[in-house]
Amino acid sequence: MMKLSFVIPVFRNEGSIFPTYEKIKNLLIKLNLDYEFIFVNDGSDDNSIFELVNIHNEDNKVKVLSFSRNFGQVPAIIAGMKEVTGDAAISLSADLQEPIELIESMITKWKAGNEIVICHRVDREDSFIANNTSAVFYKLIKISNPKMPKGGFDFLLIDKKALIYFNEIDERNRFFQGDILWLGFNTAFIPYNRLKRTIGKSQWTLSKKMKYFIDGLLNTSYVPIRLMSLIGIIISLLGFIYSFVIAYNRFFNNTPFDGWAPIMILILIIGGLIMLMLGIIGEYVWRTYDETRKRPIYIIKDRLVKNEENN
Repeated sequence: MMKLSFVIPVFRNEGSIFPTYEKIKNLLIKLNLDYEFIFVNDGSDDNSIFELVNIHNEDNKVKVLSFSRNFGQVPAIIAGMKEVTGDAAISLSADLQEPIELIESMITKWKAGNEIVICHRVDREDSFIANNTSAVFYKLIKISNPKMPKGGFDFLLIDKKALIYFNEIDERNRFFQGDILWLGFNTAFIPYNRLKRTIGKSQWTLSKKMKYFIDGLLNTSYVPIRLMSLIGIIISLLGFIYSFVIAYNRFFNNTPFDGWAPIMILILIIGGLIMLMLGIIGEYVWRTYDETRKRPIYIIKDRLVKNEENN
């Protein structure tokens, strides 16, 4: 019997964990599929861990990994993917915002020969701010990742063959979506409308979004560095032309260069661009330094597998 593994990161998802588990399990029973659940508790400080323990005690096909602290959604997904034993893994959140019914369509496209099946958001039943920040985020990300679907994705299926290579990526500050697209396996896309959150509050804060955006822009492309080089060349050419115009008018038309406003404008513009470029270079330098430290991207404090606790 075909076996599916479900990787579900959990951070302050009290109240929505069991409904998510129950909906998926009922669908799998209907489809007559074997399964395993891998919940990764990402340092939740609510009652999420107690809900996870209860589910684990009732179902020996449920694994629970518990981090020592909050490391982030991407490290939680990576940790879960390394525990997968099924023929394919499906990653989704525990906030009930992904239509569980899409799993059947994902399986169909997987059986048709697609090693990766991505459910991407075309619309969101979220707040005005969330919708617009997401739209801007992914439009900018498409500059360095042209294959990125509109609205991005978190809900996906990956075959065990592709998962082997995904798990071999050994980097910090990972951009999960970019890593999936980088693999290059046959990929199918399924559009869907993201549902409104009915339980709990989103923990995807602005600071986390900014960190993820920077990771996405820098980790999978050299576009920022090349853009800096292009801007430098353009400004140098404009500066040379402007200098030539000033010198020509001064010596041939006897026109003195009056006023400090143009000078200040040029200093402010060029100075601002230099600081921006230094900041981008600093991000690359920091990531290089971070890689050399070789610290783990997560720490598993507790593990529950088949009703046996491993320290």
